[in-house]
Amino acid sequence: MTETTSGANVKPLEGVRVIDVATFLAGPFCSTQLAEFGADVVKIELPGDGDPLRRFGTITQCGDSLPWLSESRNKKSLTLDLRKPEGAEILKQLCREADILVENFQPGTLEKWNLGWDVMHENNPQLVMVRISGFGQTGPYGPRPGFGRIGNAFGGLSYLAGYPDRPPVTPGSATIPDYMAGIYGALGALMALKARERTGKGQYIDIGLYEPIFRILDELAPSYHYKNYVRERMGPGTVNVVPHSHYPTKDGRWMAIACTSDKIFARLAEAMQQPELADDDKWGRIAKRDAERDDVDAAVGAWTSQFNRAELIGICDEYQVPCGPVSSIAEIFEDEHYKARDNIAYIKDDRIGELAVANVCPRMSDTPGGIDWLGPEVGAHTDEILSDRLGLTADAIAALREKGIV
Repeated sequence: MTETTSGANVKPLEGVRVIDVATFLAGPFCSTQLAEFGADVVKIELPGDGDPLRRFGTITQCGDSLPWLSESRNKKSLTLDLRKPEGAEILKQLCREADILVENFQPGTLEKWNLGWDVMHENNPQLVMVRISGFGQTGPYGPRPGFGRIGNAFGGLSYLAGYPDRPPVTPGSATIPDYMAGIYGALGALMALKARERTGKGQYIDIGLYEPIFRILDELAPSYHYKNYVRERMGPGTVNVVPHSHYPTKDGRWMAIACTSDKIFARLAEAMQQPELADDDKWGRIAKRDAERDDVDAAVGAWTSQFNRAELIGICDEYQVPCGPVSSIAEIFEDEHYKARDNIAYIKDDRIGELAVANVCPRMSDTPGGIDWLGPEVGAHTDEILSDRLGLTADAIAALREKGIV
């Protein structure tokens, strides 16, 4: 890594070199986050069709999908067949000058190509390697394939999603584990780089898709261990607190209201013009509300149904009751808060024109990230990377292309 000066035009990861050999979403999202904050990311794809993500989701007029254009932002595309010895050797050469290698193949795949951790660590002892797979590199399930839906299910989230008298449902999106694993992968890579400053050595980060899901399930594990409590599906309700759900409005919409303490419920009772609901002999204590959960939710729902959503937000704001609309994507595009915070970025692209994508997160005051370009064409930077980084001539690159290596 090279040092840079601070300032608004500097991205915090400038000088960090990343090689992304991952496919689809989990590993690629890890490197995308690094790319948004200035890392130089080379995305390696198979010659021909490239990453399967290019064909997943809505296909645009340029031939690539919307997920590809959005989630492969700021990367350079190099085609390379890692299954062939010459392709594997080129990867090793690129990784000798890299800081981070990201992969999410089924465990054993890179080892089969002589590109596993032991080989890559010997090739570059300072290399940090992010390894994301369905179940992790170890354990009895390690060899199994996995996707986000499996991560949601095995991680414990799907069991909680839906209503108690109905089958489990997809909790929002089957890709949540991919995105979560990518976030943890980026976090792990940055911590490994920090550790490398002291030790001089790289290390690998091992993440199973289910693990970030299991990690964020609040008291699920300790509650089971402490009192053998198995949380079941609760619809839109929330364990331990009530009212804490989605409530109907007069104009046919839904409002999220969150009373996470007795004090907040007392404010809601005032807003409802029924302060007696917060008396100690009624629902003033969480234990009473939890014991009569259905009645509490019914009372709140009857009240919210008297107002349209805008009116309800105004009342809740007046009484400092946490609330928010259950927003569709169409409403998000029109929302003044999203606009004020630039949460939606409109990026111009030579191949499809302008495209709206989710903007960079997190927001940094002095060295913000950014979106410089959308996902590139297959192999758009192959010649540039091989010539600039490895010194290959045009004839040498042409020979590799003729043999199907790039």
